[in-house]
Amino acid sequence: MLTMSTDLCDLLKIKYPIIQAGMAGGATTPALVASVSNAGGLGTLGAAYMKSEDIKMAIAEIRKLTDQPFAVNLFCVEHGIEPKQNEKEAVKQELLNIGRDLSISESDIQFNAADYFEDQFNVLIEEKVPVISTAFGTLPEDKVILAKDRGMTITVMVTTAEEAILAEKSGADAVVAQGSDAGGHRSTFELSRHKNGADIGTFSLVPQIKDQVTIPVIAAGGVNDGRSLVAALALGASGVQIGTRFLSSDEAGIHQVYKEKLIDSNEEDTVITKVFSGRPARGILNQYIKGFKAEPLAYPYQNSATKSIRNAASKNDNPEYMSLWAGQNLRPIVKTQPASDIINEIIVQAEYILK
Repeated sequence: MLTMSTDLCDLLKIKYPIIQAGMAGGATTPALVASVSNAGGLGTLGAAYMKSEDIKMAIAEIRKLTDQPFAVNLFCVEHGIEPKQNEKEAVKQELLNIGRDLSISESDIQFNAADYFEDQFNVLIEEKVPVISTAFGTLPEDKVILAKDRGMTITVMVTTAEEAILAEKSGADAVVAQGSDAGGHRSTFELSRHKNGADIGTFSLVPQIKDQVTIPVIAAGGVNDGRSLVAALALGASGVQIGTRFLSSDEAGIHQVYKEKLIDSNEEDTVITKVFSGRPARGILNQYIKGFKAEPLAYPYQNSATKSIRNAASKNDNPEYMSLWAGQNLRPIVKTQPASDIINEIIVQAEYILK
């Protein structure tokens, strides 16, 4: 018999098997993380782009707002080879052309490859965060030992059964099975094999991973209501991870026009693109994606270079040049609301179905 009280709830010490995805770039404010955790789920701080001192401040703020468990997500990814100068120039000229109406200047476009991972991870160890979540790969063995010695739980986002097996062998306590319908960056480990990310839908991926690992499996991608939660549980998942719907929450730290685009868009409006970050990510199609014609640079160089466009778009309230990350299951998003209400609606609907 399906139940809302799963082994994931026991592992993470949460009431409901719902994790708010750790979306990097400022979306996951301390208020959002705490609200989800206070409502019985697991809030996650997307810290991949944050400096260590900012992570520390955010963790302190989260702990002021909740005494419940929460997670912090980091990227475990090797930086791509530094692009050649002519490749950088091609991207720079493309950004200058696209950003002409946004008053982008040449000095605004930077190719920064700073790697904060070591300092970021050390903060999580010092702060003894309850859960460490990783994307694009697994924690190195020495870091797994450090985390486990402090009683910290490790979850790893995966996009294939092979990646799930690797994650379990690395010491992960649970895996997030992230389907191709998920919004934003999916956690494909090797882009040399899957240039646009592994192309397996969530509800095909979950049971296949479940059959290959012994640790809890969490479904992600296209999950945003009670129906999809129950469906995931029926396929063997121990819980779900939800990103896009929480972007529409009052507490999410994204621009208001971004939230409005989420409400106004549907399942046909998203595409997978590398033109913002250099890694494949699903977002709402806009003028920037249509207009960018140069070959994107490897991550993080492309991500650094396009920051100028994204910042200017935000200042000008212009969604046509923002990275509007979103999954395919958009129609159920009809309004902005508190994160706690989102949790409650999902649980009420799921319990009704189960009864």
